[in-house]
Amino acid sequence: MIVARAHPLWLAYILHRLSGLALALFLPWHFWVLSMAVTDAARLDAFLTLTDMPLVKLAEFGLVFLLAVHFFGGLRLLALEWLPWSAPQKTWAAAAVAGSFLVSTTFLLRAI
Repeated sequence: MIVARAHPLWLAYILHRLSGLALALFLPWHFWVLSMAVTDAARLDAFLTLTDMPLVKLAEFGLVFLLAVHFFGGLRLLALEWLPWSAPQKTWAAAAVAGSFLVSTTFLLRAI
């Protein structure tokens, strides 16, 4: 009997989900910082001085690493798109797109 968690694709599944979650948690903060460029440039300049700290540079490396992991995990999932989707899967995908649009529109309206 093969344990599902010992399968290499299970690790790919977990890495893709965790990297996506970490990136999703980062995005609202990122958009908040970007909104400072429009609303308060002096505050943004003061905030950006933090990027010279070694810990922040390490965090930026981690962010790029997570982005790469998520990107390649997404490419793996694109290969799975050739399989037929069930109706509930299509509904969840549409809901995810709608939720993403709602969140991004909220940040856009806040920045305006």
